[in-house]
Amino acid sequence: MTIALKSVGPRQLKNSLARWLITLGGVSVLFTLVLIFLYLLYVIKPVFESAKVNEVQTFNIDKTQQALAIGIDELQELAYVIDEQGKIDYFALKGEQEKYREPAYSLSLSENPIQQIIDVDGERKLLLDKQGNVQLVAPKFQSTFDTGKREIIPNITYPLGEDFIVVDEQQSTFAHLSFAMNDERAVFVGYTHDNRLIKTSLIAEDDFNYDPAHDIEYQTIELDSRRVDQVLVTPDLAMAFIRSGDQVLVYDLTYDDEVPLKATIIPQLAQSRSKPLHLTSMALLSGGSSVLLGDSAGTVSQWFEVAGAEGREFKQIRTFAVSKEESVAKIVTEQYRKSFFTITASGEVGAFYTTSENDLWRGQLADTAPDMFVISPRADGLMLFSGNSFSLYSVENEHPEVTWHALWQQVWYEGYPEPDYIWQSTSGSDDFEAKFSLVPISFGTIKAALYAMLFAVPVALAAAIYTAYFMTPEMRKKVKPTIEIMEALPTVILGFLAGLWLAPIVENNLPAIALMLVLLPITVFITAYSWFKLPRHIKGVVPDTLAPIILIPMLCLAAYFAFSLSPWMEDAFFGGDVRQFITNELGVSFDQRNALVVGIAMGFAVIPTIFSMAEDAIFSVPKHLTSGSLALGATPWQTLIKVVLLTASPGIFSAVMMGLGRAVGETMIVLMATGNTPIVDWSIFQGMRTLSANIAVEMPESEVGSSHYRILFLAAFVLFIFTFVFNTLAEFVRQRLREKYSSL
Repeated sequence: MTIALKSVGPRQLKNSLARWLITLGGVSVLFTLVLIFLYLLYVIKPVFESAKVNEVQTFNIDKTQQALAIGIDELQELAYVIDEQGKIDYFALKGEQEKYREPAYSLSLSENPIQQIIDVDGERKLLLDKQGNVQLVAPKFQSTFDTGKREIIPNITYPLGEDFIVVDEQQSTFAHLSFAMNDERAVFVGYTHDNRLIKTSLIAEDDFNYDPAHDIEYQTIELDSRRVDQVLVTPDLAMAFIRSGDQVLVYDLTYDDEVPLKATIIPQLAQSRSKPLHLTSMALLSGGSSVLLGDSAGTVSQWFEVAGAEGREFKQIRTFAVSKEESVAKIVTEQYRKSFFTITASGEVGAFYTTSENDLWRGQLADTAPDMFVISPRADGLMLFSGNSFSLYSVENEHPEVTWHALWQQVWYEGYPEPDYIWQSTSGSDDFEAKFSLVPISFGTIKAALYAMLFAVPVALAAAIYTAYFMTPEMRKKVKPTIEIMEALPTVILGFLAGLWLAPIVENNLPAIALMLVLLPITVFITAYSWFKLPRHIKGVVPDTLAPIILIPMLCLAAYFAFSLSPWMEDAFFGGDVRQFITNELGVSFDQRNALVVGIAMGFAVIPTIFSMAEDAIFSVPKHLTSGSLALGATPWQTLIKVVLLTASPGIFSAVMMGLGRAVGETMIVLMATGNTPIVDWSIFQGMRTLSANIAVEMPESEVGSSHYRILFLAAFVLFIFTFVFNTLAEFVRQRLREKYSSL
């Protein structure tokens, strides 16, 4: 009694310590999950924030000559203005914020008086003199640290030489002119005051990056209309858009000997009883594939070429309601993104993103429309110029392409025949637009898990039932640890074998794979039935422990037979090539690394998880239940189905859901055994890309803080939600099953 009392104190201390440690561990796990959840939300949150435009400063300048163009450097430290005398003045934007400023630098661009300046691409300016001749200038900004501090020094370059170029061989002045160039060619398209539409081409003798020397060609474009309101040339020199009244004429510039009319865009303008509606503005979106048309109803429509039954044709893709009462006076597009700003006569400004159909920001920046409006090269600032006054605004708009619509609904991208779900985050083209639909990779996650479970669940549950209920104890002690140790195999090894070894075998022996699905179950049934019918004295030769091993050679023979018949079946039924038959006759695309390979490989990885938990649940069914059932006259199979499986159903269901969670979160197998193609296709012969594999592939190359980077975190959050939902449903169903069958 004394000894028992002495042990009570230490035992209670140990119990209390264990209870507190277990509680602390559980709370720590929950706290960690909450922290992960909150951190994911913290990284994701900025992509859904609205754009912000804030005034930074306003100042006046002394400018007696008329200002024709303005610009700003990418760091927003210098602004410049070019006047009609060809003089460019630079003004400092950093430092003291005086209301009146003198130029920090002044340079002379040209000796000829300038009549008009055309903004080419935000960086280069096309100067037109009063004779209609042109000169291309590019204001540059160079950072120096000669004084120990960064200083921006402006300079001027002349991509086509310092001499003015005669664009019209008849030397007429221009009402409208547009220009674009690449390394080998420069193209002018202009409408002269004597009602001619012309095209002038400059062909470089070497490369415009190194030598402005060129040859010149003049062409006249046939134009039925005598009215031209605006001219635009695409950056790739392929097309010219001519706004003529309420229609837009599209000319093909790719031919050297002629300039044919390619298409005519006639917008369906909304009807108004109070006033007639007309086109009022036109602009090219970044990349030049889309044209934006503004009208007097305050609407901007986006048009680009779409492949149809009769070839490529321009189609209206989407519209933006800019203003309810005013017409669109001007459209200004960003240099590198699919964003654009609109300006009305009253100075109302709106910011929009085309692909995501995102209405980013609206506001009043001035009492009237500014004389000039430019976007900084990094799209993080706006500069307005009216009279002699500069106004600078900061823009916070880092993720305009991200909306719930763009992430989860079909989007019509430039160059595509119809709206679609597309994930394509990178490309080699500078004017590429990232496509961030999460649907293909979420679908790929579900598809990979589904095919893996179709392979793993029947095998794992059948093995668990046989091992726990029918197998002898001696053999169970060897089989169960052997299968469980399979779970320790690195998934990278399984993915490597699946991608480089299994995938070619499946591709070259598709009839054998299909035949094995039939032969293997039949072989098991015939072997078991034959063993059952053998005389008892023959079966007694083989110990019960080794009896199931007889199946192994029979299954190997069945597999060998299937592979032996594969070439004959391929020749007899599929014209000698199953893959070609599937592609040509059935119209189904075939990828070597497909869902079938992933299902086998990932199913092999999931089987130990499902088997171990399901086997424990079946083996843990109380023996008095099975003994009582057998004692009442039920057969072993009846006892298994009516008693054992029902009692173990909560554990079996948990095993299946744990296997599903493992399949959903698997990375290396789907990374190496699929083509990593983000497509929405249930075909077993097509690959997929999963959320986890996508994160593993693209996270190392994503820029920290970019839209791509944050959307990858959003993909991780979606994966987190997937597993959370699956586990919650599993626990709910398991508790219901436990309550239902606990009385057995």
